Amino acid sequence: TMARRILLHLAFLGLGSIWPSVQGPNFHVLAVDLNSLLEERESTQIPKNGSAPLLVSVQVLVSNVFNVDILRYTVSYMLILRLSWLDARLAWNASTSPRHVVTLPMDSLWTPGLSIREAPEPQAVVAQDGHVEINLSLTTEANCDFELLHFPRDQSHCNLSFFVFSNTVRELEFQAHARNEIVSIKREYVVSDVKTRALPQQLVPCFQLTLSLKNTALKSIIALIVPGEALLLADVCGGLLPLQAFERGTYKVTLLLSYLVFHSSLVQGLPSSSSCNPLLTHYFTVLLLLLFVSTAETVLLAGLLARGNLRAQPCPSPAPAGPPRERGNPGPGPEGAPGGGKGSGRSWAEAADRIFFFAYVASALCSQLIFAAIWIWATCESDPPPGMAVPHGGQPSF
Repeated sequence: TMARRILLHLAFLGLGSIWPSVQGPNFHVLAVDLNSLLEERESTQIPKNGSAPLLVSVQVLVSNVFNVDILRYTVSYMLILRLSWLDARLAWNASTSPRHVVTLPMDSLWTPGLSIREAPEPQAVVAQDGHVEINLSLTTEANCDFELLHFPRDQSHCNLSFFVFSNTVRELEFQAHARNEIVSIKREYVVSDVKTRALPQQLVPCFQLTLSLKNTALKSIIALIVPGEALLLADVCGGLLPLQAFERGTYKVTLLLSYLVFHSSLVQGLPSSSSCNPLLTHYFTVLLLLLFVSTAETVLLAGLLARGNLRAQPCPSPAPAGPPRERGNPGPGPEGAPGGGKGSGRSWAEAADRIFFFAYVASALCSQLIFAAIWIWATCESDPPPGMAVPHGGQPSF
């Protein structure tokens, strides 16, 4: 830059010697204007730090995380980025100016060109020794790959990456650290940890902010798990009703229809993914199958019992000729009489219903224990993204 300035001055001096009478005053005005433009261009260039890249300290203050939408896989953040670096060109002598810091507009000096959306125009604070500090307020919505296998007791890690495309890694380097300043815990998702790290193998300066989100799960437990367990317990209690009672079939069918309505709203309320879907989806599907089997057993046995009763009813027939029988001695009936057939059919249906009831209770308890074991020990690795699976794909490197 200094060599360019000297060459420009020599060129202007040569032009002044050629047209001393006409171009002299205009030449001095043009030289002053170009000199001010060169100084302004120098001030907007990245400060030099010898052979090492300029070190920019970044402090990310997480002030709020809101609107965690697991159906759209998005999270909204409210952040404050505090950037500081050393620009020796802006230092001044304390004897000539009593001020310790001054505030300048960002357009008048060099700043890292971070790609930030919805950020207002900030001000830069310059210290006496040349340290520059700016505060950027950021409200943004970003994608987050939620780990929803153990929903509603899920824990996810959401990333937010910052890049500077106007400089290279040889010119600029970030030293980032984060701090959690969220003081409110009255929310469904809370921030359990905040970390920053540098992204490797990048051509431009960058750093990444990672927020660990934890679901408090109280709302989901009350709205999803408690109704499902209550319906299963009500179905088990319905098996204690007599098989021949008409209310039992109505009770079972009502439970099944109510659970179908609950299951349809549950499927709409849970997120869907290409891999690692929530375990609750499979759990409530098993409950639906149990309720269906229980209702089908009740309807089947009640129908067989009613059909047997209809067949066992005596048919009217003309009185046979012969001596009248005594009232106290009706005589032996034929094989398969209504009295014997009806009792045997009812006893068989009641015995089968009792066996099914104990088997159903055992199946319900086993399903609960198996689900608890899967919930504790199950893990799931998500499928690779399409960019990593294709032969010529891979993570983009800026």
